[in-house]
Amino acid sequence: MKKYLVVGNPIEHSLSPKLQNYWLNLNNIEAIYGKLLAYEDDLKELCSRIKKGQLDGLNITVPFKKKIIPHLDVLNGHALRTQSVNTVCLHNGNVTGYNTDIDGFELSVKKLDYDVSNKKIVILGAGGVVPSIIYALKKMNAQQIYLSNRTKEKAQILKNLFESIDVLDWGALPDFDMIINATSLGLKENDKFGIDFSIAGKNKLFFDVIYNPFKTDFSEAGNKQGNIMQNGLNMFLFQAQKAFSIWHNIEPQIDQKVIKFIES
Repeated sequence: MKKYLVVGNPIEHSLSPKLQNYWLNLNNIEAIYGKLLAYEDDLKELCSRIKKGQLDGLNITVPFKKKIIPHLDVLNGHALRTQSVNTVCLHNGNVTGYNTDIDGFELSVKKLDYDVSNKKIVILGAGGVVPSIIYALKKMNAQQIYLSNRTKEKAQILKNLFESIDVLDWGALPDFDMIINATSLGLKENDKFGIDFSIAGKNKLFFDVIYNPFKTDFSEAGNKQGNIMQNGLNMFLFQAQKAFSIWHNIEPQIDQKVIKFIES
């Protein structure tokens, strides 16, 4: 039986096993998908197990999307351009890293029927998923991308990869059309940003990459101002769909039945 894992730290919030096992059963695939609380020292061994055929695939989440790269043989195009990996498997004898977060983010924005072109976007955070978001926004012709992170040095590192972005001090909010929470703030119940989002005004899009829990301090701030609010559920579903397709050469269906199952 084939074996797949989602690997991260923290990992208890991940709904990947629930979703992937649902699709495996629906498509009559003999495989099992689990989750692993991992540490950086575990990454080399996990990739070795893929090479030996003891594991068939990995999803990579916080904080390992970049740290996994030295242990891979090959990076697929998107992963190479963003230096961010969220899907791993053996391809032509090589342990190969893919990035399905780009498609996940782009498709979730398009599902909102929201036109990013000529918009000013603020991204909060500089972690592993942020290069994918920046790449997707540039692909969709965003006018200006601002990046703000609690540790400003990490944001500056991303500016080396994407020269056109502007790095802000944490808490600084310029005039924007869309703001994205790509931090881990919200995974814990009492997480607070310490940012006054009320100064943003109305008719903005608040996009939270976090999908579990479904409500966070960030989403509540967006709702209070009467802004458009989108959590990370659709991004999660679309990136997972692409990962499933890479592993099994089948594109699983995303419908209301799947969404209700995940939210239950």
